[in-house]
Amino acid sequence: MGFFRINYNKPGPGVQKDEPRKKGFKRFIEVFFRDFMDLVKLNLLFTICVIPTIGFFIFGLAGSFIAIVLSLLAAYPVGGAAVAYVFYITKMLRDDPSYVWYDFKRKFIENHKQASLVGILCTSFVYAQIYSLWGFLIVEGQGFDLIWFVVTLLATLLFWMIVPYVFMHFGYIDLKPLQILKNSILMSLGYIPRSFMGAITSSVIWVLAALYFPVSMLFVPLIALIGVSLSILLCLMWVWPPFESYFKIEETLMQRQEDKDSETE
Repeated sequence: MGFFRINYNKPGPGVQKDEPRKKGFKRFIEVFFRDFMDLVKLNLLFTICVIPTIGFFIFGLAGSFIAIVLSLLAAYPVGGAAVAYVFYITKMLRDDPSYVWYDFKRKFIENHKQASLVGILCTSFVYAQIYSLWGFLIVEGQGFDLIWFVVTLLATLLFWMIVPYVFMHFGYIDLKPLQILKNSILMSLGYIPRSFMGAITSSVIWVLAALYFPVSMLFVPLIALIGVSLSILLCLMWVWPPFESYFKIEETLMQRQEDKDSETE
């Protein structure tokens, strides 16, 4: 039996009925290894969705303005893919049986139009941060502006504190985009310790990759395999519990299922 083919359906010794879920690092390890192959599949699906925009952006780094414009147009599916990504990982955290290809496709189709502008704006912000990093660390002959560096850092931190709530709203709550943005900002500030930790832990992989470039290029295959999934999982481990508790997601879904079962009897 392979390492990632452990049979989690087999009852283990000493497991109590309605045993509470593990918390913290133990919970992360449980979900990561239990759903490792699904995380890899999610990483692949999301990569397929973002390859066109990344490809044009790379040409844009060489100085092609048209390529930058095309990269943003090619970012149209990013919003829907991000919603599907976040939704599926929260299903893992809810211990809800899932099927990667079906669930990802379903949520993408449901949300790609509504979330397209958000995806393009998020892509634009990420590209702006890459340009800033390019200016701070790579381009020679430029003076280091500490104030601009701090402002960029704070803007990036605030961005990643808010974005997870935006995509969780799209996945679970039926609201207009502006209301979703407002709610996400308020929730990120209302749960600021968890929002902060979610932003920090999700960025660890990418910060290390930037700091140790070009040595980190040796790990590109591993990052391509699981990097985005690991980053999002680390983030949602922090921000999903308050979001779920606030909207009572699991309770509502269980009630809907019970009502559906009673109707079919």
